[in-house]
Amino acid sequence: MKKVRDHYFHRAKQEGYRARSVYKLQEADSKFGFLRAGARVLDLGAAPGSWSQYAARKVGRKGKVIAVDLQRIDNIGPNVLLLQADISSVDSQKLLAAAGSDCFDVVLSDMAPKTTGNRGVDHLRSIGLAEMALDFALRLLPQGGGFFYCKVFEGGELAAFRERCRECFKTVRTFKPKSSRDESVEIFLMCSGLRA
Repeated sequence: MKKVRDHYFHRAKQEGYRARSVYKLQEADSKFGFLRAGARVLDLGAAPGSWSQYAARKVGRKGKVIAVDLQRIDNIGPNVLLLQADISSVDSQKLLAAAGSDCFDVVLSDMAPKTTGNRGVDHLRSIGLAEMALDFALRLLPQGGGFFYCKVFEGGELAAFRERCRECFKTVRTFKPKSSRDESVEIFLMCSGLRA
C-alpha cells in the first residue's frame, strides 16, 4: 500500500501519531463529539494504533481503549489494552471483561481488506468487515445510546449497509474527512443512539 507523504503525514509525525489516518477520527470527533472522558472504546482494525492513541488521550486515565488487530501493535499507554487477534474469533464477553464494564460507549472500525485492485471485490470485502463491526456494535453498545464510527468502501452494497445501520441506530450520517484523499473510495458512517 502506498504511503501518502502529504501535509497530514508530516503533521502526524510532528504530533507523535503513528499514522496520518488519525485525522479521519479526529475530524469526526470534532464534528460529532463522541469521544469523552471516562468512555470505554473498542477500536477494531487498530494497527498501527493512531486511532487508539487519539482515543486514549480523549478518554483519559478513567477511560479504557481495547485495540484489536491481526497485526501486533506496539504499546500505546496504560489505558489501552492491545489484543492481537482475528476479529471473527474474538469473544464479546471477554472484551467487556477487559473493559471493566457491561458495555462500550464507542465502537470504532477502521478495518479494510487487503486490496486486490478489483474495486468490486474490494468493496464486497469491505462491506463484510463493516458488517462484522456492526455486529459487535449491536452486541456491545448500550441500548438508547452509544456511537459507532465505521469505514467502508463505496460501491453497490453501501446503500444496503447504510440502511441496516439506520434500522439499528436513531441517527446515521455519512462522513468524508478532509484527510481522506479525493481519489479514495473510503467513506465513513457515524451512527448514534442504538435502538432497543
